Amino acid sequence: MTDSATAARLVGDLVDLMQLEPLGDDRFRGRSEDIGTPAVFGGQVLGQSLVAASRTVDAGRPIHSMHAYFLLPGVHAPIDYAVDRVRDGRSFTTRHVVARQGERVIFEMSASFQTVDEGMEHQFTMPVTPGPEALPSELDQRRALGDRLPERWRAKALLPHGIEYRRADPDGDILSPAPRPSEGALWLRAIAPLPDDPVVHRALLAYASDHGLLRAALRPHGLSFMSGKVRPASLDHAMWFHRDFRMDDWLLYVTDSPSAGGARALCRGSLYTPDGRLVASTAQEGMLRVWREGMPMPSAGGAAPI
Repeated sequence: MTDSATAARLVGDLVDLMQLEPLGDDRFRGRSEDIGTPAVFGGQVLGQSLVAASRTVDAGRPIHSMHAYFLLPGVHAPIDYAVDRVRDGRSFTTRHVVARQGERVIFEMSASFQTVDEGMEHQFTMPVTPGPEALPSELDQRRALGDRLPERWRAKALLPHGIEYRRADPDGDILSPAPRPSEGALWLRAIAPLPDDPVVHRALLAYASDHGLLRAALRPHGLSFMSGKVRPASLDHAMWFHRDFRMDDWLLYVTDSPSAGGARALCRGSLYTPDGRLVASTAQEGMLRVWREGMPMPSAGGAAPI
């Protein structure tokens, strides 16, 4: 259990990660964190690019969708974001963001913002799952592995983080899970109160939405990222924001994978508040290269966390 002072510090570090340095001419610079993945975590770039685009749009027009491509793995170094003001319409605003490290373009995103309007409403019904209170955290699950946890994960995977994840349907042995349907769910939230700025909450949800999404494609095959037999990399990521939410309250992330083939997998997600409001949807295609008997082990790579 993380004490309140440590929790506040960890969440403060995440909020600081989303605070970009303005460079002028709609250009911004963000620092990078190392969560133990060989490349920069894709969720970090998603969240920072959302902040960069939002800095050029009136606060009365919140983001409603973002469509991003991960072009090259980022290194653990500062990232520069350049925003192009594509369109400012009567109701909708469009921005294009390019992320660079030196001369390398590692990421690009298009985002759309809209005035707050009224209209017809409907949504999917949230599935029934166990609540988060009685579930172990992913951190507790890793710590329970003891010496079975692969050495390469021990430096970062056992450290507390500002966002907590609890699987609503634990996979059993997280190193060698049994095959099961792709549909899964996990609860997530920031572990300490966040500022009231809606952009911070949306950016951190974009950050968290990259955690565990590709795992849905592994479940039918009884595979785990921690086994070392899978080389993952996020290829693209789309996100739609439907309703207001807070990242320091629990959200249920329901995921599935309708298709995998050609060393790629498509995964989808829906995010609900505990009272059943659908607040956001995601879709991501990722590269998944799997080791088979007689093949060389896949080299380290990718930006998808365990």
